[in-house]
Amino acid sequence: MTATRIATEHAPAAVGPYSQAVEAGGTVYVSGQVPLVPATGQLVDGGIQAQAEQALRNIGAILEAAGLGYADVVKTTVLLADIADFAAVNEVYARFFTGPVLPARAAFQVAALPLGAGVEIEAVAVRP
Repeated sequence: MTATRIATEHAPAAVGPYSQAVEAGGTVYVSGQVPLVPATGQLVDGGIQAQAEQALRNIGAILEAAGLGYADVVKTTVLLADIADFAAVNEVYARFFTGPVLPARAAFQVAALPLGAGVEIEAVAVRP
């Protein structure tokens, strides 16, 4: 099996030794996206909902670079700096994932996230 790196300038560059996404066997694994604005490399201004929206937009840009979209996502993981933000993040998340089959998902509170972010989201998508 061959693995292919997926990258786009429309999402933040990796902040470590990893790829924005990797495709292997028709499955695309999108690395966790924190709410960085691609043009500035800075965390988006605003509260947790603005952060969730930016993280999901970043995922969308990476999916688009792979020729996929949100409807192709089969699994996500949501990492929260504060589990009390779950409902607020869920409101934003529901605007991006609207298909008849929603992705499986796990959500966790973690001790800290890169760059002081309040949320990080990763995704797995499959080619139709």
